[in-house]
Amino acid sequence: MTGANTTPVVAMTIAGSDSGGGAGIQADLKVFAALGVHGTSAITAVTAQNTKGVTGVHQLPAAQVVAQIDAVRADLAVRAVKTGMLGTARIAGAVAALARAGELPNLVVDPVLVSTSGHRLGVVGAVERLLPYALVATPNRAEASALVGWPVRTADEMARAAAELAAGGPRFVVVTGGDPDGTSTDTAAVDVVAMAPGVAPGVAPGVVAAAAGGSWQLSGERLDTRNTHGTGCSFAAAVAARLALGDDVPAALIFAKEYVARALAGARHWQLGAGHGPIDHFGWSARPTTT
Repeated sequence: MTGANTTPVVAMTIAGSDSGGGAGIQADLKVFAALGVHGTSAITAVTAQNTKGVTGVHQLPAAQVVAQIDAVRADLAVRAVKTGMLGTARIAGAVAALARAGELPNLVVDPVLVSTSGHRLGVVGAVERLLPYALVATPNRAEASALVGWPVRTADEMARAAAELAAGGPRFVVVTGGDPDGTSTDTAAVDVVAMAPGVAPGVAPGVVAAAAGGSWQLSGERLDTRNTHGTGCSFAAAVAARLALGDDVPAALIFAKEYVARALAGARHWQLGAGHGPIDHFGWSARPTTT
């Protein structure tokens, strides 16, 4: 853990830039800072976007993405890595090669395929190249549906999809269900966690130990708010940050769920932009205002 006289641990995000500051690299670095972790980054793409949507995407060459990763790793002891928008098969392949070589510790893969506003940001085949090397993968229901090839809506379907994906490589898969889809309850936001066969769940407060290869649920209050931009990025980044700080996976997942819930609650009534606004990473809503 970090303290006043302690050098912070280091985490890295490999993702796209969000000019609106709500998701992507910007959200990931906010999460790292909020949790006392020194954040480093490798940008895969520059997007033009705001709370209403994405208006343009410029992909960086795969070689430049690798150069950023190499530069950071040559100088800083990265303890955990989170990936987000990879965009192209070339970038995904280059990042997967580093993961296969053991260069990306405690890898958390957020398989970003579509933005909150519906803009396509990645392709299934590219994401699939990285999943076998993930310690944790965090697809939402839409992303899980694309990856398994059938609709994922209910908690039972989320459990099936998580187990199917976990059997393909990631040691832990979390299918997140915070996004309403018409079949969820009005009061609960349920995520389903599955482990790869033979993986022990670890120990964490609030988690009932499941048999190896089993699953469990993380449940929280569903908030009525339009300010949900970057929740998926932030959840995965919080998992990576806690892994960098030494948590086992179940503890990191529980913490990340609570972190996003607090950030959503803090920004519940914000009026930033005309679309899906960002979440409150730093507890700004709880601070007194000055004029």
